[in-house]
Amino acid sequence: MSIFERYLSVWVGLAIVAGIALGQLFPGVFSALAALEVAKVNLPVALLIWAMVYPMMIAVDFGSLHRIAEQPRGLIVTLVVNWLIKPFTMALLGVVFFKGVFAGWIPPADADGYIAGLILLGAAPCTAMVFVWSQLIRGDANYTLVQVSVNDVVMVFAYAPIVALLLGVTDIPVPWETLLLSVLLYVVVPLAAGIVTRRQLLAADASSARLDAFTARLKPASMAGLLATVVLLFGFQGNVILAQPLLILLIAVPLVIQSYGIFAIAYGAAWLLRIPHRIAAPCAMIGTSNFFELAVAVAISLYGLSSAAALATVVGVLVEVPVMLSLVALANRTRTAFDANAREEQKERPAQ
Repeated sequence: MSIFERYLSVWVGLAIVAGIALGQLFPGVFSALAALEVAKVNLPVALLIWAMVYPMMIAVDFGSLHRIAEQPRGLIVTLVVNWLIKPFTMALLGVVFFKGVFAGWIPPADADGYIAGLILLGAAPCTAMVFVWSQLIRGDANYTLVQVSVNDVVMVFAYAPIVALLLGVTDIPVPWETLLLSVLLYVVVPLAAGIVTRRQLLAADASSARLDAFTARLKPASMAGLLATVVLLFGFQGNVILAQPLLILLIAVPLVIQSYGIFAIAYGAAWLLRIPHRIAAPCAMIGTSNFFELAVAVAISLYGLSSAAALATVVGVLVEVPVMLSLVALANRTRTAFDANAREEQKERPAQ
């Protein structure tokens, strides 16, 4: 891991401060950038996420996708965690903290908004950022793509019903155009570009040396895209964050508990099932990370830019980056033990 990657949490912290400061110094610029939307998808953010994802997509080798069938348990773990556990634990934590522990500090109407924002986050598994986390933990790029793609398909059909169920309503207006356009921008477009680029590079040099050199040159762009995305998001919401610093801390508490708890469930299940680290770690990262772009867009669409729900989703971004970086470090430290555990199953298999 490079020095830049090793201290990525420091750069992210500086990007958060820079975003808030720039948003205060140049509000007109950020207002103009915030207005560049299609179906509630912010185009500057979409382009930056594309810059993050594209280098990882070049590494995807569709010729090896048949290996997915050899490890179906990784896909099962991520589906169970994302759709049968995560949304419901997030809603439960929201109720416990905002209707119970923190009830005396916030108005009841705001409490409902914070719970709604947490639910919107919990019901949206990561689509784009997980490729960054997968790269940092040296995960299987092909398997990560398949897990993300399957979750995206499930999300199209399950997101609205789960959110509606947890919010206690029967007809919640979810912006389907936003969801589908987000998946198109964050997954389909960079994937198609990655396929074309990979084929061209391999056609020019079958040894893959040229491919490896090209992806190495692009890697810094991925990290730069992450930092620029953080600057934009916190520039957009800086006024709300500065006006309510205590609320930021209150909202962060259930989010931090949820993040580490979901990672422990997914990573623990992968350990018990003896799934190799290159599959197990991204599997746990998908469950822990959130599709915050979608959650923010839906919260603004449903409740408004200055709503409690929108604030909760933005705090989700604030919490997610440092938490995910700490889990990346944990996953990297446990790689050897995970792979040794997986090899034990291979040794036992012939005797069964």
